[in-house]
Amino acid sequence: MKSKNHQLNHYSQWKHWLLILTLIILFMSALPSWYGEDPAVQLSVKPSQSVNVEQVHQVLQQAGINSKRIEQQHDNLLVVLDDPDLQTQAKKILVKKFDGQAQVTLALAPAAPDWLLNLGVKPIKLGLDLRGGVQFLLDVDLELVFENQAIMIGDAVKQFVRDQHISQVVIRSGDGAALSIDIADNEARGQVRQFITQQYPLWQVTGHQQTLSINLSENEQLKLTNLTVQQNLQIMRSRIEELGITEALVQRQGDHRIRIELPGVQDPATAKNVIGATASLAFYPVLPKDSVNAVMINDQHNKPVYVSRKPVLGGDHIIDARATTGDFGMAKVNISLDSAGGKLMSDFSRDNIGKPMATAFSEYSRDDQGKAKQTTQIISVATIQSQLGNRFEITGSGSHQEAQQLALLLRAGSMTAPVTIVEERTIGPSLGAENIVNGFAALALGLAVTLLFMACWYRRLGWVANVALIANMVMLFGLLALIPGAVLTLPGIAGLVLTVGMAVDTNVLIFERIKEKLAEGRSFASAIDVGFDSAFSTIFDANFTTMITAVVLFSIGNGPIQGFALTLGLGLLTSMFTGIFASRALINLVYGRDTRRAIKV
Repeated sequence: MKSKNHQLNHYSQWKHWLLILTLIILFMSALPSWYGEDPAVQLSVKPSQSVNVEQVHQVLQQAGINSKRIEQQHDNLLVVLDDPDLQTQAKKILVKKFDGQAQVTLALAPAAPDWLLNLGVKPIKLGLDLRGGVQFLLDVDLELVFENQAIMIGDAVKQFVRDQHISQVVIRSGDGAALSIDIADNEARGQVRQFITQQYPLWQVTGHQQTLSINLSENEQLKLTNLTVQQNLQIMRSRIEELGITEALVQRQGDHRIRIELPGVQDPATAKNVIGATASLAFYPVLPKDSVNAVMINDQHNKPVYVSRKPVLGGDHIIDARATTGDFGMAKVNISLDSAGGKLMSDFSRDNIGKPMATAFSEYSRDDQGKAKQTTQIISVATIQSQLGNRFEITGSGSHQEAQQLALLLRAGSMTAPVTIVEERTIGPSLGAENIVNGFAALALGLAVTLLFMACWYRRLGWVANVALIANMVMLFGLLALIPGAVLTLPGIAGLVLTVGMAVDTNVLIFERIKEKLAEGRSFASAIDVGFDSAFSTIFDANFTTMITAVVLFSIGNGPIQGFALTLGLGLLTSMFTGIFASRALINLVYGRDTRRAIKV
């Protein structure tokens, strides 16, 4: 047996430094939220155009609008204003003045001082219910997508039986992605079955007497559903950029619905015009610059491309477009056309092998006066390598990510999945401000009552719990500002209030264990040591089970529920950190030092 001195309730130096460093980082992250945000207008200057700070300042001054500051950010100009009522007015003036030179959008600028913003920290993002704005719930019509797929294969079968001179064939459409084919001749029926199996392996073919039943497999239907919803998500994200809402939320809800939140937008009619815009796609022959029939269209890099005035075919013939990887790892896009489009493409490509063909994407929307406007851009220029049919591929689209983007644009041009607005909600900015005031008032009241109770009930340990609770709230706000994509909502504030009680609950469990050990006759230092150790398993189990609930809520819930789950989950982490680690560090420094003889066998 041997003995040595063992000091109770002692943390290593590195643990204290870790605690201090964590608190400093999260405090600095939370600090910009204290200053709030200022209304602003952002000008995204187009390539080859020149708009400077002096020009913008002069235009606003002539209109009687005083700006707080105007910042140059690479190719963007940020005009920060004092009054939110001037934001829309300033945007209209700048749009009118710099139309064609810059894209003018609404924005919010942190009001924190420059020295703090230079550290790379930003305020907490506020949700729709706190900032005000518009929310839409869109329904994607998937039945039409499946019907178009059935029409595509039906057209292909018609062309096949026509080429093979097969007569007495009746094709009937079913529900969704299904159709039936009646063929009296057994040999002809076998030829059609073989054609479908070889050319369309994703379709299931079953035979009953003289009828072939064709259905799209369940896996392919699920894959097609995901691609269609993804296509519409991409369209909506690109469209709401026109509204200039940098913090807009566009996400999938359920199997075939899309939820759009536009914080700061108070005009539902404007949002509807942008969201409800239509798009189209067309393939053009590329012509020399001096050609009589040539028309100039800019590409994605604002470089001119000269194409024929008349397209080869439009996007209404596109059935499907998917990004894949070809030989040597090169990205490509596989395109499927209907029978009419396939014939047009076949005839054109046969006569133009070795010549370039451009793909143009056009989008139609309505301006403030309700007039339709069209924006056209060349998204791809490819050389025709061989005669094309109803299925061909486009190469030279760049990386695989860029090929996926191109596939989405191509699918968007077909407009095979219309969307309808099934729900619309508008929250005014005054209501959002009222929610902030009421929510944080509830948080402050709950925090104050809890601090008073802990100070009165636990006395010399109570102030430790109070310091840990304040540190917990600072860390929680810091994490909300630090995590990308984290948004504070009204249910999120409810999660903050709940976190106050849960954070104190950690200290209550520890302090009650300490009181029990003191009642057993242990010294204060020994009671602290045993109390923290014995309470840890109970605290961990309780927080872990609650964390499971928070993760499930965040995974399957939508915006408000996710906001609550986010603050609840982060609050559990910070509560354990401050309630166990920070509280013990304070108690160790003030009350916990003691030396005893420890016996080790």
